Amino acid sequence: LLWLLVLSLAWLGPALGGQDKDEEVIEEEEKEKKEDEVLSDEIKEEDNVLVLHEHNFARALSEHQLLLVEFYAPWCGHCQRLAPAFAQAATELRNESSPARLGKVDAMAQTALATEFGITSYPTLKLFRDGNRTHPLAYTGRMDSQGIVRWMQRRAGPSATLLQDTDTTAAFIDSQDLVVIGFFKDLRGEAAQVFLEVAADMVDMTFGVAEAAELFQAYGLSADTVCLFKKFDERQTNFPVDPARGLDMAELTRLLRVHSLQLVMEFTNETSSEIFGAKIPHHMLLFLNKSSPDQLSLQDGFRAAAGGFRGEVRWPHGRDMEGGFGIPQPQCPPFPAQVLFVVVDVTGHGADVLPFFGMTAADAPTLRLVKMENNRKYQMEQDNFSDSAIRTFIQAVLDGKVKPHLLSAEPPEDWDTRPVKVLVGKTFEQVAFDETKNVFVKFYAPWCPHCQAMEAAWEELAERYKDREDIVIAEMDSTANELENITIHGFPTLHYFPAGPGRKMIEYKSTRDVETFSKFLENGGTLPEEPP
Repeated sequence: LLWLLVLSLAWLGPALGGQDKDEEVIEEEEKEKKEDEVLSDEIKEEDNVLVLHEHNFARALSEHQLLLVEFYAPWCGHCQRLAPAFAQAATELRNESSPARLGKVDAMAQTALATEFGITSYPTLKLFRDGNRTHPLAYTGRMDSQGIVRWMQRRAGPSATLLQDTDTTAAFIDSQDLVVIGFFKDLRGEAAQVFLEVAADMVDMTFGVAEAAELFQAYGLSADTVCLFKKFDERQTNFPVDPARGLDMAELTRLLRVHSLQLVMEFTNETSSEIFGAKIPHHMLLFLNKSSPDQLSLQDGFRAAAGGFRGEVRWPHGRDMEGGFGIPQPQCPPFPAQVLFVVVDVTGHGADVLPFFGMTAADAPTLRLVKMENNRKYQMEQDNFSDSAIRTFIQAVLDGKVKPHLLSAEPPEDWDTRPVKVLVGKTFEQVAFDETKNVFVKFYAPWCPHCQAMEAAWEELAERYKDREDIVIAEMDSTANELENITIHGFPTLHYFPAGPGRKMIEYKSTRDVETFSKFLENGGTLPEEPP
């Protein structure tokens, strides 16, 4: 029997354990194969996009003159949405035999590369030129295939067309609704090089460059000047270059953005990116129903008022546009505000923005001025659509003589009967700054998923403290209510208003769970230090 048992184990042993052993060997071989692939500097492609890692990155830089690299995270939704457009752009550039190529790096797996290039958000796109690894250029174009292709094409070829005679220049100006031409006595000079960098970056505009003396004379110029030519509004706007300070890339970009816009813009799906991208600090809005002839006629006075603010663009340090870039001039007036005039059709694309102003289509026609830095809205006591009334109103707002028009919903009848107190603009002051209460407020947006995720924890916290006379747990819908001295920039935002005089406010920035909230409240608006 013992002998049979030994024989049985000898026969069955390989059958029972051999398969597992074979699988282990196969897995080990596959693992070694993958490691060999990673260690290799071979560059593989997926949909014409180079797949890069720390062992082939240097080779990719040496082989490609222009390499745009996307650093992505596999779990990132923005990265997933960009992937098809990025692949399409890579294919288009490859098909046209461009020296520009696209590559991608999984920043989660290639942590050394992510650290080297300071990647903290996804996707991040960086352009590597001529193998330079230490100074990549941040991508500034649109996140779609055509935007990527145009941005790379502008960097692969000359960013501006060289214009050498009057006929060619006139045809160039006539070829587009808007063109920019840099007139420079020396195209190798520093100012001309800054201009070409701006041209490479602003891919949605057409740029030319000229140095011929006859062209300076033809366009009434005597010194280096950047000229914006348009087929609308003022036909030629000149930005002279100060010989002592030269051109500032950021300031020239801003000025071209501002002056490339029409005197009065219409808010549409196509123009919205231009309107907000120009970074103009004040927007004057005329809300009207374009199907009404009477309301359409109001645009005449609106346009007449706009002309008075168009010229109020001055260089930093108080130097005006004719004087050039950046020279300090203490005797000059301070940098004046700029105002962009926008017509909003309440029955068209503008219908989507009406809730932001607490309006409906029935409120048209009406006027609003918005300060873009804090979204403060200003309203005439009674709408007057004459150009003089509009100019007077705008100047009063700029001079600080008009108070903002603040949105406020009506307080619900049961606002203070539930554990979570419901605040609105009208009731906020009396509750939050009650000197006998410690008030913890959640500022939220109904559509915000982060707000929705913490809703249960906020309700539980309120239930826990509902019998405490000195603690109030509250919330306010910041899309329907505004406060004069508190601006909410993201959702949810949590502020704690401690009892006592002084109108103090403490922002809560820690973990959003009931226990941490509770520690914060019990410790008087701070979190106790954890033991080491």
